Amino acid sequence: MAVFIIVSHSKKVAEGVVEIVEQMNNKNSKLIPIGGTEDERIGTNPLKIKKVIEEIYDGDNIFIFADIGSSIMATQMVLDMLGEKIRKKITLVDAPLVEGTIAAVIQASITNNVSEIIHAAEESKKVNKFG
Repeated sequence: MAVFIIVSHSKKVAEGVVEIVEQMNNKNSKLIPIGGTEDERIGTNPLKIKKVIEEIYDGDNIFIFADIGSSIMATQMVLDMLGEKIRKKITLVDAPLVEGTIAAVIQASITNNVSEIIHAAEESKKVNKFG
């Protein structure tokens, strides 16, 4: 089972992305929102991200989608803190938060090939919404 972690400055945004993407999930993927700080303010907390990863890690591939700036830096910091065994199963995906996650979850329902899942997410950058 692939695990998708949505990291946002806002708890509501992270939860909203998961709510949307769950509509495309055939239950082959686990979706986890991580948003805001411990005291519910806007921001990201690397320790919160690390704690969730360590709690859910069970050997499956983990794909992390982050919104902007410091959420990306916080996630990168966490990756540096993790042991090699866990870190090698995690990919911080360079893709749009909503569209990329949708594409990746759909691809994960077809294959467990990490490269193909990442490629599907990254291709979402090229989608022209207005034809």
